[in-house]
Amino acid sequence: MLHMLKLSVGPKDVAQLRAIQKLRAVVDPPLRHQTRMTPKRREEILDGGSIYWVVGGFLQMRQRILDIIEDDWGDGTACCGLVLEPKLVMVEARATKAFQGWRYLSPEDAPPDVVEGAAASGMEEDMPAALKAALREARLI
Repeated sequence: MLHMLKLSVGPKDVAQLRAIQKLRAVVDPPLRHQTRMTPKRREEILDGGSIYWVVGGFLQMRQRILDIIEDDWGDGTACCGLVLEPKLVMVEARATKAFQGWRYLSPEDAPPDVVEGAAASGMEEDMPAALKAALREARLI
């Protein structure tokens, strides 16, 4: 399995990306992301890989890649279409510098999914004692 990493150009936040994709899925199915270059490691990606989206400077979510197809831009120019599962899955956010195109992302380098309702990891134990006490008093932790 192999993943892809891609900057989301245009949307400023996760909600905007969700809205754009929801509309695209209805107007021009199947939901896909078009890109100029076709991944050479197609079979590895299709073996359970996802596209990890960088939104607003942070890697924040992923979508499963269902297929990689020959596609074309609206003017008939050939391109690659990454057919995506509509479900966007939040992942543990991390700052990511801008880059062009897309990059391969190995499974061991991919951030884990966020589990709703789970406590954040690595935060409370790293806090100064005074801050922890203040947050407890405010009933925030």
